[in-house]
Amino acid sequence: MGGLRKHAVLLIATFFGLAGFAAFVVWAILATSHTGGGWASLLPIWPYVLGGVIATGALTGVLMWLAFYSANKGYDDRAGHEEP
Repeated sequence: MGGLRKHAVLLIATFFGLAGFAAFVVWAILATSHTGGGWASLLPIWPYVLGGVIATGALTGVLMWLAFYSANKGYDDRAGHEEP
């Protein structure tokens, strides 16, 4: 049951991430449609969007690597075992 729940959370998070990005694209298109530039008006913001996605992915990867590194090296183990 826990594995199914983990996959459901991943699917829901992916759905909300894609929905958020789609909402941003729709907002950007509607916001720039009034200026008359169409897709050409969106060109200046795409490097910032791409940079934000890359930075977020890199930060996520580094933090996950640190978590797994400390767990594999034994830094997360207890110093003394408590006995009842």
